[in-house]
Amino acid sequence: MLNHPQNKYRSFEFLEFSERTWPSQKITCAPIWCSTDLRDGNQALANPMDHERKFKFFQLLVACGFKQIEVAFPAASETDFNFVRYLIEQNKIPNDVSIQVMTQARADLIDRTFESLVGVKQAIVHVYNATAEVFRRVVFQKSKQEIIDLAVASTKQIKSLCQKYPQTKWTYQYSPETFCFTEIEFALEICEAVAQVWDPSPNNPMIINLPTTVEVSTPNIFADQIEYFCKNFSKREQVCISVHPHNDRGTGVATAELALLAGADRIEGCLFGNGERTGNVDLVNIALNMYTQGISPELDFSDINQVAEIVKECNELPIHPRHPYVGELVFTAFSGSHQDAIKKGFQARETQVHSYWEVPYLPIDPADLGCSYEAVIRVNSQSGKSGAAWILQQNHGIDLPRELQKDFSQIVQKISDSYKRELSHAEIWALFREEYGVSPSESEFRLINYQSNKQSHTYDVNISIEVQGQLMHLAGHGNGLLSASVKALNIKWPCQITIAEYSEHTLGKHSNSRSISYIRCVDPKGKTYWGVAIDTDIATASIQALLNAFAKSYSVNCLAAL
Repeated sequence: MLNHPQNKYRSFEFLEFSERTWPSQKITCAPIWCSTDLRDGNQALANPMDHERKFKFFQLLVACGFKQIEVAFPAASETDFNFVRYLIEQNKIPNDVSIQVMTQARADLIDRTFESLVGVKQAIVHVYNATAEVFRRVVFQKSKQEIIDLAVASTKQIKSLCQKYPQTKWTYQYSPETFCFTEIEFALEICEAVAQVWDPSPNNPMIINLPTTVEVSTPNIFADQIEYFCKNFSKREQVCISVHPHNDRGTGVATAELALLAGADRIEGCLFGNGERTGNVDLVNIALNMYTQGISPELDFSDINQVAEIVKECNELPIHPRHPYVGELVFTAFSGSHQDAIKKGFQARETQVHSYWEVPYLPIDPADLGCSYEAVIRVNSQSGKSGAAWILQQNHGIDLPRELQKDFSQIVQKISDSYKRELSHAEIWALFREEYGVSPSESEFRLINYQSNKQSHTYDVNISIEVQGQLMHLAGHGNGLLSASVKALNIKWPCQITIAEYSEHTLGKHSNSRSISYIRCVDPKGKTYWGVAIDTDIATASIQALLNAFAKSYSVNCLAAL
């Protein structure tokens, strides 16, 4: 890279426009959407779509709710021409959908384009020519007037051809292809000349499409260009102003959103941003941005993973795992602080009065896009106490006490670090069961049965347990069932544990639901031992949880003393 890039590159000229109002505007409704996946996105593929892939993509776009779909450049290839004919002849275009076709401003290509459209109910004919100074000088060696003459001649030809097929409802679309780096006054001049020929009206609709063919400035400058154009175009009320943003600077979405604030009515782009170079603007991104602001985008992405699979199949391109809204990892948190905030957000939703979505780090509810909560929190060595706790709560209804969350997270982090990868839900559940002896069959000290007798404010308890294949009978006396059981264990073995914490809850909403008990014990040195157990009888669960905690103390203290 150059030490002095200003010697080779220059900043884009700022538009002097003090009358701008777009910074104080607000998007309140969806724009008119036009998908260009089948034309602009298709021509950017290493392997352009064949008929089957194009039709599958077309069906997807219709299912998502697009009412304007640019389906082809019919004069560019037989595949495109035949695809348009197939849609028309096989009656595959819904009555509320307008197909759009594109052509350069060349007489022979325009004629061929209309051949492809014979018999269509309604269609948008899109013609373009480059208008920027660098194109006029370097590419075409033509004057401003020659560029205007080309656009006007093409418009006259298209208008004449439309009149030959009055049974079709025609819409004309003109694009000054390189609008974003065309002198603004010249862009107005050529569009005025084209509109003068077309004479737009409700019966003769027209779209003026203003592209960022190559992003050359910050989005605010493009917004100024759009608002300036809208305020100074003489037939503004008679035309639809459309934008077609590209993403060369990585600001395609911002460019489109600011253009809407500046007065644009319509947006052209592709699903997930496919297109030449860095792509066209991502229509899904814009639509779901609106959705998160409480605005219906009038498009349906309620099964976004299926949409993504079809797009990947048809484009033969991957989607980045961090791609907004659709990437594999966009609803996933590995960081401990993120996981804790998300977990608390979901807990708050269970008690909040209003229904507004307020889960930290998740701008949209994954469920609205057909995504489960399973992948929201994924656990690796960077995860904190909430990660594994969330997974146990979501998959098994287990609500770990705070201190147990800390204890288990340390175990999970250690295992994940040794594996050098994240742990699956199944691995976390197996690790939890193994570490805390959740069921009797997994415990070294297995409760066979118990009997208790309450006398005034004290309990006598007799418990039968199996320890390493041996059946043992223990008895104890205490203020409660658990304290009496602790006495029985401490009489038999010199571990001398005490109960520091106990909690329990049901794992379902029915009367026959199982219950889970959590017990934290400490030895005379202050070392902590956790035990967990699940049973349909809460007393059985609590005694077994105690045995599970005691088993850990036994291996540390009692066996070591032998």
